[in-house]
Amino acid sequence: MNELSDDTLLNGKVRLLQPLNGFRATSDSVFLASAIKVSSGDRILDIGCGTGAASLCLVTRVNGIKVVGLEIDRELARLAQDNAVLNGFEKRFEAIVGDLVKPLPRLAPHSFNHVMANPPYYEIGKVTPPDREAKVIARTEILANLVTWVDFASRMVKPGGTITFIQRASRLEEILASISKRAGKIIVYPLWSHDPFIDDSKSAKRIIVQAQIGSGAGLKLQGGLILHNSDGSFTEKAEMVLRKCYALDLTGSC
Repeated sequence: MNELSDDTLLNGKVRLLQPLNGFRATSDSVFLASAIKVSSGDRILDIGCGTGAASLCLVTRVNGIKVVGLEIDRELARLAQDNAVLNGFEKRFEAIVGDLVKPLPRLAPHSFNHVMANPPYYEIGKVTPPDREAKVIARTEILANLVTWVDFASRMVKPGGTITFIQRASRLEEILASISKRAGKIIVYPLWSHDPFIDDSKSAKRIIVQAQIGSGAGLKLQGGLILHNSDGSFTEKAEMVLRKCYALDLTGSC
C-alpha cells in the first residue's frame, strides 16, 4: 500500500485513511450514502466500497444498521476495515474481499434491504486510462461492465428493497435499460453543478438512480440538487448533505 493521507468527511465526523497515489474518495461517496433511505435493523451492501467512504458516511447518519462492503482490491478492503475501527464502527461495517463476477459464498442472494454502488464511470476503450493501476480499476470498466453491476445488485437485494447507483449523467440511457428489466419505481435524481435555469450550459454531470426490486411503478425524473452557487461555493442544501450529514430526499428537487 502506498503512503496514506488522513482525511475527513462530513465536516470531520468521518476519518478516512486513503492512498495518496491512487483512487481517492470524492463527494460522490457522500451523496450516494445520503440517498439511501434506511431504518434501524437494515442490512446494506456497498459494492466496490474502496476505503469505505460511502459505508462509513451511512453508518454515521443512521444508527442500528449493518453495512457490508465488497471490494476486489485486498489492500483497499483491509484499509476500509481499518477505517471502520478508526471511526468506532467495526461492529457495524465489515469489508470483505470479492469479485462480483465470480461466486461469493459469503454473500447470500436476496439478503440485503438495500444495495448501493459507485461503479466505474468510464467504459474501457472509450477513454484514456489514468496513469496509476488502482485508478484504472476504480474508474474504468475492465473487470465488469455496468450491466453486470446492476445484475449483481439486483440479485443481492430482498424483494421490495432498493438498489442505488451514482453514475455519469451521460450513461443514463444505459443504466436505465439495465435497471428497468429488473426493478420499478425508478427515480432519476440529477446533481447539477450550477443552477440550469441561470446557466443552461452547465449540464448535470452526475445522476443518482434508485429503483425498487419487485415494484411495477414507473419512472420519475426529479429536479435534483444544485451543488454550487454562482461564486463556486456549495449551495446551502449541498452543504447540509456534505457537512451536516443530512439525507437527500430523492422525491424533492433542487
